[in-house]
Amino acid sequence: MKALITGASSGIGRDIAIELSKRGYDLILVARNKDKLNETAKYCSTNVDVYPLDVSTVENCKKIHDKFKDIDLLVNNAGFGLFGEFVETDLNRELEMIDLNIKSVHTLTKLYLKDMIKKDSGRILNVASSAAFLSGPLMSTYYSTKSYVYRLTTAIYEELRRIKSNVKVSVLCPGPVATNFNNVADVSFAVKALTSRYVAKYTVDKMLKNKLIIIPGSSVRLGIFATRLLPLKVLLKINYNIQRKKDDNDEK
Repeated sequence: MKALITGASSGIGRDIAIELSKRGYDLILVARNKDKLNETAKYCSTNVDVYPLDVSTVENCKKIHDKFKDIDLLVNNAGFGLFGEFVETDLNRELEMIDLNIKSVHTLTKLYLKDMIKKDSGRILNVASSAAFLSGPLMSTYYSTKSYVYRLTTAIYEELRRIKSNVKVSVLCPGPVATNFNNVADVSFAVKALTSRYVAKYTVDKMLKNKLIIIPGSSVRLGIFATRLLPLKVLLKINYNIQRKKDDNDEK
């Protein structure tokens, strides 16, 4: 078995790679930082190909697909966030986020899904966020990108089900996780974050049981369920205050 993982240099991607190696998967690790990819590889006991590349362009996604054709599992994990008022955040940085969080996931999913449908086997795990279930004032673009990933994955699930395909798709929707993501987004969380190691093990367990929507942490699952009961405008006010606390915590 062989898995290709983007964003495998740190955080959830790194720990998913390590967890998959424990379960016998050979790995293809993709991220921009070669040294960090090599660090990840040191913790893996199976065969590892390190491929340093920025996956935020369609051209580079096609390069990955051309180079690594035959895989059993695709993990679209690469992504980042950005904090701030929509009118004040940097447009170029937001467009970079859309390229990485949406276009790369969309492109790699489409390219590899076609291959998997032809051989009627394979898995795709797309990493979204609990943010996918909400609108996110002060992190509006990030929340929107993760909603796209969630909606895309669940739609594909239904298409696969109707053609009775053996290809499986899952979407990971974690809450706060203690990773370098927080530094890039320039936030800190008001609630205790899960470890990426825990999230990785939980995710791989559920994915291999063909779980469609994977949400680590009982408090996060409860919170998402609660959002179904409240009016949108109330949720927006609550979420704004939550986001503001992230910024307040970061200043302390």
